[in-house]
Amino acid sequence: MEATFSLRRKGIVEEEPPIADVLEKWPALFLEEQIYAEFFRITQVDLKKTFLTSLDAHASNLIKLYRTRSGTQGKDLKALLDNLDEQTTDVLAQRKATALRGLPLYLRENPGNVLKTCLDTDSEETSVAGVQLGIVTIVEDDVGRAHSMPRTVNIALVIEEKVVVDNISDISTAIVLLFGCIYNLNLDYPKGLKYTFEALQKIFMNLGTECSARVQALKNNLLK
Repeated sequence: MEATFSLRRKGIVEEEPPIADVLEKWPALFLEEQIYAEFFRITQVDLKKTFLTSLDAHASNLIKLYRTRSGTQGKDLKALLDNLDEQTTDVLAQRKATALRGLPLYLRENPGNVLKTCLDTDSEETSVAGVQLGIVTIVEDDVGRAHSMPRTVNIALVIEEKVVVDNISDISTAIVLLFGCIYNLNLDYPKGLKYTFEALQKIFMNLGTECSARVQALKNNLLK
């Protein structure tokens, strides 16, 4: 992968091939470790370490900011926060997941099909339908059971309605991999989530300095 990087990068940037072609020609590019390695070849930045270190640093403050949000976004954030408050196990991981899931809502954006949840009884075609670039979380169809939070069966990264990475360990890792694939495949940020991904790029990854007013306000609030 190192030896063929220049050729691969030139083809991806200049030709903008469909994801099916990239999967066929460079299947190793979608292995988790190769996603990290390719990102480093492009940016000279350690994707996983930088992202997760920033998430550790900002998660608690993001949760505090979410609790102050009102209006429609505040209602959606309250549902996320109520689920977090109900957790009694693996609370740290749940806090990080909530921080990431809540980011688009706080920034007044709609996650739409970028963060999609389906049941394990749904077909794969149904699960990936409409997802051009996003994360699909498959949860257990637990109708009739007593617990409030369904069990996660699988987390998959989907591009152009094709599963490119599955069996991802958690939502935080899935978002790291999604961010990496955007860079590696020279993709545009998902429609309707430009501020969310700008925040991931410039606050979490420290890539770029000039921020939009909305992201700069978030950055300032996190530094208080």
